[in-house]
Amino acid sequence: MTAILTETTLDLPIYARGKVRDIYDLGDKLLIVATDRISAFDVVLPTGIPDKGLVLTQLSAFWFEKTGDIVPNHFLRIVDDTRVEGVDTELPRDLIGRAMLVRKARRLDVECIVRGYAVLGSAGWAEYHETGTISGVKLPGGIKEAQELFEPIFTPTTKADKGHDENITFEQTEALVGEQAANAIALRSLAIYRFGRDYARERHIIIADTKFEFGLLPAEGDDEVTLIDECLTPDSSRFWPADQYKSGRSQPSFDKQYVRDYLTEVGWDRKPPAPELPPDVAARTGEKYCEAFHQLTGRELIRP
Repeated sequence: MTAILTETTLDLPIYARGKVRDIYDLGDKLLIVATDRISAFDVVLPTGIPDKGLVLTQLSAFWFEKTGDIVPNHFLRIVDDTRVEGVDTELPRDLIGRAMLVRKARRLDVECIVRGYAVLGSAGWAEYHETGTISGVKLPGGIKEAQELFEPIFTPTTKADKGHDENITFEQTEALVGEQAANAIALRSLAIYRFGRDYARERHIIIADTKFEFGLLPAEGDDEVTLIDECLTPDSSRFWPADQYKSGRSQPSFDKQYVRDYLTEVGWDRKPPAPELPPDVAARTGEKYCEAFHQLTGRELIRP
């Protein structure tokens, strides 16, 4: 197990700090560091998760490489040494395996969610029972919790820097990013999900749903709509063991649902500050992330 890292303070210009990632500006490139922070219900917890940042970076890199011929992405390479091109200073060793170099893109402010199974959340189920839709997409009647949908659906949300994201229709997505970009992110989100779903099934994991982010990269003519941030990780997706799947109930998982379930059980009101996680819950969560990584990639984690 690698030492837990929940914060970085590099001698580089900071580009952004997210719930999990610290991003540094290298001019036309970015250095993205996946820390071991974990969030639940839009709140960052005070407890780090062992090996989480390593899994997020290396699993994203795995999928970026696998899907690069399907959809363009911003990935260049994983940081595997303390010396990196474009960085004058030597990087700390604990960034090895948890940081990646990417091309800088202009983010499109839409959360691109693809659902292959019916896990809709309270607001989604409320919309479904009232209108038969989710984000304006018409669904058949009588759908059960965790039921596989006939076809994956694209259900975008806003991308809020603070507070909760809100479901939006495709028409609202067009209003936010334009018709051409909206069509591109919908088609490309569905294409990546279908590829990942089929690949994971062969390795006995169900990817129930996932979310993507896209940005614009300069290209000849119009800017290219490009996959950014992360790809098909336990943070951005629901991973279920295929041999334990049964519709009509909640599923065991390889993702951070384990943490959400614990926080619900202890009665947290989902308002900051979040409670500390017990060591055994943090450790088991890290183990679940690593299980997913090994099962999907067949690789060992690169460690500092």
